[in-house]
Amino acid sequence: MHKPDIHRMIRVDQAGEFGATRIYAGQLAVMGDRGPHSAEIAGMAEQEAGHRAKFDALMARRGVRPTALQPFWNVAGFALGAGTALIGPEAAMACTAAVEEEIDRHYSQQLDELAEAGDDPELAGMIEEFREDEREHRDAALAAGAERAPAYPVLSGLIRLGCRAAIRLSERV
Repeated sequence: MHKPDIHRMIRVDQAGEFGATRIYAGQLAVMGDRGPHSAEIAGMAEQEAGHRAKFDALMARRGVRPTALQPFWNVAGFALGAGTALIGPEAAMACTAAVEEEIDRHYSQQLDELAEAGDDPELAGMIEEFREDEREHRDAALAAGAERAPAYPVLSGLIRLGCRAAIRLSERV
């Protein structure tokens, strides 16, 4: 039986939650607090900040090093959020839907690994709780018109591809 690399899981999950906070910060920097969906985005950003804080604490308790790519994710996440918000509110929602779809997939894979190994109920509980929040964010973004964004299939596909690459890189670096 394969034993999951718990440090790798925590590192990549913390990086993802950090990236999400930066995406929302970029969106809000462009949209302000009066734009369409601004209140919803601010609420999602607050949840992501809570997720990140819990992963930060878990990393500190368990001695897990953060990804060396965090400075890059800081800039890249903000740029993605700002760039999609500049396209328009639906593009900002398309970004959220695409990112959360990949995070749902990623968290589900991690939960499968942890269940198979019967390992780390604390981490599994956090991932399961956060996955439900991410699913809610995705569903809210779709309800808010994500699929009406210009060139939605292309935009969504590129963002999802970028997320998969970011996950792979953050697991290793």
